[in-house]
Amino acid sequence: DTPTRLAAVRAGGQEFLTGTLEASSLLEKIEILTCVAQYEPYKVLIIDDSRAQALHTERLLNSAGIITRTLIEPIQAMAELADFQPDLIILDMYMPACTGTELAKVIRHNDRYVSVPIIYLSAEDDLDKQLDAMSEGGDDFLTKPIKPRHLITTVRNRAARARNLKARMVRDSLTGLYNHTHILQLLEDCSFRARRENKPLSFAMLDIDHFKRVNDSHGHPMGDRVIKSLALFLKQRLRKTDFIGRYGGEEFAIVMPDTDLEAACKVLDEIRQRFAEIHYPAQPQDLWCTFSAGVVELREDSDSLMMASQADEALYRAKDSGRNRVQAARHQSATFSPESTDSVINL
Repeated sequence: DTPTRLAAVRAGGQEFLTGTLEASSLLEKIEILTCVAQYEPYKVLIIDDSRAQALHTERLLNSAGIITRTLIEPIQAMAELADFQPDLIILDMYMPACTGTELAKVIRHNDRYVSVPIIYLSAEDDLDKQLDAMSEGGDDFLTKPIKPRHLITTVRNRAARARNLKARMVRDSLTGLYNHTHILQLLEDCSFRARRENKPLSFAMLDIDHFKRVNDSHGHPMGDRVIKSLALFLKQRLRKTDFIGRYGGEEFAIVMPDTDLEAACKVLDEIRQRFAEIHYPAQPQDLWCTFSAGVVELREDSDSLMMASQADEALYRAKDSGRNRVQAARHQSATFSPESTDSVINL
């Protein structure tokens, strides 16, 4: 109840957990609160046609440990957003190419940036114009000249709330993994980065074998337990730089930057073997589960949607071949099965 939660806040409580606590969600909370998880500095995109003003804002934020990127040409904003992925945007009100309110509308047209805070930073001191600007996609209005502490505190608070909100929006409620939409966005981002940096990228889709049978014979709570178990297992076994998502139902997706096909298949096959050893005590009989996987590597002629389709097709071939195996896409033939952990990669 509220009085109890209020007492917890007054005692310095950082989180308030109730009900049945899942190990994965509890571990994640503890990791965040004890700062074991690596803290990522806030990222701010500054859009201002005045280079002197932009550099001044940049220096103030950099001194507070905030990463910035400056854009003098507002027309390039969407490409910069896709590349930089900022937590917050600082926007000048009046620019020759377009006004700040016009650019805010353009940014808000893209669903991906609807929740990114936009702060206007302008010499405009007319309150009505400030309110009009905020009604056009803005979240706050700061007037030049501004005290450094005021700017830094406003940016930090807005960015912190936005990052917290985004974390809730892009996560699957059952597993805490990225949801279907966001894992595909991450695949697109990583594909763009891999091409630019000329590095390998692999994408995998996993599916728990005979999952309907688990639900039918042991009930949906046991099915949820198996899904959460695999989610936690993947988080423990994969790198922090890998992105794991719940694609839907009992299906998972993994984006593996700086990883070629052979390495991806090898890692996933090791995880497949270990996951098959997990024992679930249950009635009327105990349970063991396996999964199948399809893997694809980024090629010159492929994009993120094609990779997702090819990984899905490889997953279905793994299912058709007897399940409990890792199968590469057709043009990148490789199979890891229970009978053999050796692989032949044909590119």
